Parts: sequence; C-alpha cells; structure tokens
Amino acid sequence: MKKIYIAGPDVFEKDSTAIGKELVALCKKYGYEGLYPLDNVVDFSQEKYKIAQDIFDANVAMIQKADIIIANLNPFRGKEPDSGTVWECGYAYGLGKEVYGYIETKEEYIKRFGSDEKFERDGYFVDDKERLIEDFAHPLNLMIACSVKEIVEGGFEDVLKRL
Repeated sequence: MKKIYIAGPDVFEKDSTAIGKELVALCKKYGYEGLYPLDNVVDFSQEKYKIAQDIFDANVAMIQKADIIIANLNPFRGKEPDSGTVWECGYAYGLGKEVYGYIETKEEYIKRFGSDEKFERDGYFVDDKERLIEDFAHPLNLMIACSVKEIVEGGFEDVLKRL
C-alpha cells in the first residue's frame, strides 16, 4: 500500500487532530496509508528548541517513508502557502517523490493583488515596496507550481480522486 504524507497548515487549526483523522481516513478509503504529522510522538516536556528539532526530524522521516505528498497550498497568513508546507514539498521533490497540491482556486497569482496592492512599472507589476510581482499564469510561485506534479483546484479528496 502506497503511503501519502499529508502536508499543510491544517496542523495549526484548533481541531487539527480531528482534521488529521479525517484525511487519514480518506487516504484509506482510496487505498492508501495516510501519514499525518501530528501522528508523530514528540515529548513536549523538553526545551522548545529540542521539541522543534524532534518535530522536524519526525516529519522528515515521514516524508522519506512516503511515496506521495499531498499538500494544502492554500494561502496561509497572507497570499502565499505555509512556508513549512512549501519546504516539505521541495524536500519531497528533491527526493524524487510524487508531489501534488490542492488550492481552492487556481486563479493566477497576480490576480490576488487588488489595484491598491499592485502598480504597473514598464509592463510589469510591482507591490507597494517596488518588488516585482510574479506573473507566469500560475496560481502560485513558479518554484512551487513547476515542482508539483499537479495543482488541483479543490480539496484533499479531489487530489485522491485523480491519483
């Protein structure tokens, strides 16, 4: 049975354990074993730096065991996906794993910026700090969009249905 690492900021939600159980159950429904980061056993009585290292090490080990990564790439605390999730996708890509993402809308990234947030300069758009806004017809930064096998519009189960 192939293993799926479930990546995303869902681990920060109040009901993160319940969300994980639901996602793992969906994996099972489709014939996969789901690996959810909060299923790792970590001793939270240690110093914060040690806890962080243990979480990191456990998640890296899970990604190494996985055949497939499915990542929640919806915006998190801004216009971009969760940075930890993006790192996990890049790491998995580097290991040669199949990486899939899902997002509520595949609207082009540039369109997430309102007219008060982007300004045209010499045929390009910049933000209020004059930094170039990426415009390559992808819903996410090109480094994410080009490294995942597919970005599915919808949710976790929509990706499972496409595997």
